[in-house]
Amino acid sequence: MRVVDAARLEKRRERAVRSRAAGDRHLYFRAVAEARYVLRKVFRLVEEEARRAGLDPLAHQALIQIYGSESGMLRVKEVAERLDITAAFSSNLLKMLTAKRYVARERDRTDHRVTWVKVTKSGRDLLHRIDEQVQIHVDYFTSGLTPQQTEAALSILMFYAGVSLRQRGKSAAAK
Repeated sequence: MRVVDAARLEKRRERAVRSRAAGDRHLYFRAVAEARYVLRKVFRLVEEEARRAGLDPLAHQALIQIYGSESGMLRVKEVAERLDITAAFSSNLLKMLTAKRYVARERDRTDHRVTWVKVTKSGRDLLHRIDEQVQIHVDYFTSGLTPQQTEAALSILMFYAGVSLRQRGKSAAAK
């Protein structure tokens, strides 16, 4: 695993943000290109492993969203929101996952209009198997990235998430 210099990463993020506001945005788009390259490559690796396991990539993402939620379960409409799909499509996707016994659905005890979805043990086992295979490929892929590629990708992800590594009240000039 690569260790990243936080101060250097923050400087790179700041340069990318400044470049975005300048006439020539080349530095910003270089960082965006690296971030998108890393994300596309990793997402493709994940999707391929989901397919190898016999699962549609969107169904795999649904399992991840449900299992990875704070409570370990989501309402049907929350699954649709998290996957950025229609409620009707989400419902069909969850019916398929229910038929395969990867999720279980249950009505809310107080509001019977609401249906909760929870990943079953077989669904968790499947997620774990896919993740173990993904990790092998991701480790191999990331070992080939240069420190500059890694930092550029991270700087844009930080920008997208609205994150800075600076302490509150400290600016670049203060350092």
